[in-house]
Amino acid sequence: MNYKKLIGLGLLVLLLCVFTNAELLSQCPMCRMSAESNLANGGSEGKGLNRGILYMLSLPYLLVASLGFIWYRNRRKYTSELIEESFSHN
Repeated sequence: MNYKKLIGLGLLVLLLCVFTNAELLSQCPMCRMSAESNLANGGSEGKGLNRGILYMLSLPYLLVASLGFIWYRNRRKYTSELIEESFSHN
């Protein structure tokens, strides 16, 4: 699979995850009760709690994906140099 297609597919999945309106429950029950109680009493601290948790959850995946892409690009470059070197000696 072409890496441009792979990056495009990854971006599409990321955009679908970001822009869907499905409520994702990423809070523990205690945090959820606290946020709902705060919102019911007129507070505004619970509004961004779920998004903040999802944001922190996505950072390790982005880091691993970035390192994987850098490794793939360098490995591909190294392999092509080896192939060119073996053909130049013949």
